[in-house]
Amino acid sequence: MKTLRTAVVGAGKMGNIHAKVYSQLDGAELVAVADRYLERAEALAERYDCAATDDPASLIDKVDAVTISTPTASHLELAELFITRGVPVLIEKPLAASAEQGRRIADLAARCGVVVAVGHSERCNPVVQAMKRLNIEPMFIEANRVSPYPFRSMDIGVVLDVMIHDIDIILSLANSRPLKVEAVGVNVIADHEDICNARVIFENGCIANITASRLALKTERKVRVFSRQAYLSLDYFRKEGIVIKTDPNVDVVKWIRERQEKQDFDFSQVNWPELLHIEQLEITDAEPLKVEQQAFLKAICDGGRPEVTAEDGLAALECAEQILACVRDHQWK
Repeated sequence: MKTLRTAVVGAGKMGNIHAKVYSQLDGAELVAVADRYLERAEALAERYDCAATDDPASLIDKVDAVTISTPTASHLELAELFITRGVPVLIEKPLAASAEQGRRIADLAARCGVVVAVGHSERCNPVVQAMKRLNIEPMFIEANRVSPYPFRSMDIGVVLDVMIHDIDIILSLANSRPLKVEAVGVNVIADHEDICNARVIFENGCIANITASRLALKTERKVRVFSRQAYLSLDYFRKEGIVIKTDPNVDVVKWIRERQEKQDFDFSQVNWPELLHIEQLEITDAEPLKVEQQAFLKAICDGGRPEVTAEDGLAALECAEQILACVRDHQWK
């Protein structure tokens, strides 16, 4: 893969992380950082020995790929700037401030034939990548993503800031369109919801229960998946998980039935986990943002697709808006 000239627009927390990964990535050369606050751009550019600017338009013709990590409200304007000039972009999640704006970005990308990736980096979490390799067909998914207040992304609520990670992952697992959405949420600190629970029923019958909070006392990112093929219990934060597959456990039922016929058999003495065929999920130690950027750059060079496309990002945004509409409809008096 040839070396691509890259730039980061937005020198905040995520911009710092993207710049760091680009500076270390084979096939990428970080040539510039842009931010509306020039001093902030200069500070980050100095760290990685590249140019700084407060004018994103000045990057045109100087770069082969751009990551947009600015506040959500500016995503559409910046995406249009680069896409219309043939520059591929990786846009931090959420794709845009609304599904309408997200559709404009997706349509523009298709019309111009430009690669657009969306920064749902949790899709690149080694746990999610390992789960994807199992090729399961889930019937029920339960996701919990809670943490203390992050003191960032205060322009959006917990649904677009936090829950959207799980929305994106669940949409990719369910591989079906949402049929019905129910949700409730409350705002405790500011003007946007800080806690939300949503239940999504898909056209293929899969059901998802999703909880997100940024008011917890500890960080927890877990998911459980029920499918015909297996039961999965996964921890994104600890990068670990177990799989209980259906087929290897058929003999357990036979063992139980045989002992049920013995009236005096004491099941209280049975060590249940020893009966089950439990596998530890094989998980690599790959850095999600590095996997995300590598897939983005590879899509540019090979004409393939990034890990999360503009259409994927739009689908997550549309589902998130359905959840937010339910939250508004169920406001507590």
